[in-house]
Amino acid sequence: MKRTGCGAQATVDRREALRRAALLLGGALSAPTVAGVLAGCQAARGPDSGWAPRALTRAQADLVAAIAEHILPDTDTPGARAAGVHRFIDALLAECYAAPERQRFLEGLAEVDARAGRSVGRPFLECAPGDQRALLAEVDREAFASGAGTSEPPFFRTFKELTLVGYYTSEIGATRELHHAPVPGRYDGCVPLAQVGRTWAV
Repeated sequence: MKRTGCGAQATVDRREALRRAALLLGGALSAPTVAGVLAGCQAARGPDSGWAPRALTRAQADLVAAIAEHILPDTDTPGARAAGVHRFIDALLAECYAAPERQRFLEGLAEVDARAGRSVGRPFLECAPGDQRALLAEVDREAFASGAGTSEPPFFRTFKELTLVGYYTSEIGATRELHHAPVPGRYDGCVPLAQVGRTWAV
């Protein structure tokens, strides 16, 4: 996954991505996520066929990619899978998460799969898209209802956090969603919002 800009500008871009993700989640981000992004944690680029996950198994990486795609699906801009969010999550787990935190994430991922088995009778990846969405909506409601009073954030809140941060720090998220221009062009002081279409990262 490519970061936009370089040096001080790249740090500003990453901070903007963190700010955006925190706003969308309605609160502060976890320390490992912030530290990893500001340190420049990057995911490998290229096709998945030549990529080997480090913290996840291949099956877990596929599950992460599928869940992330439900959170940020393809619309008029590419979704989480195209942006390589699953690779970002794998890199962050491998490089920035302590072993207990990484284990909690893997246990939460396994629980999503187990819940699919209990409710639908098959693993998450084998469920129909509608069943997958219904299950994730339920997990989401539970996570954000119980998250305020717990010492450890619920798994799905952490997952959404990593998905949003991974997306907005990717090349796709920065250039096609935020419309970030890594090399400043001309200055237009008054541009109608309808013409811009989306928020610009500055």
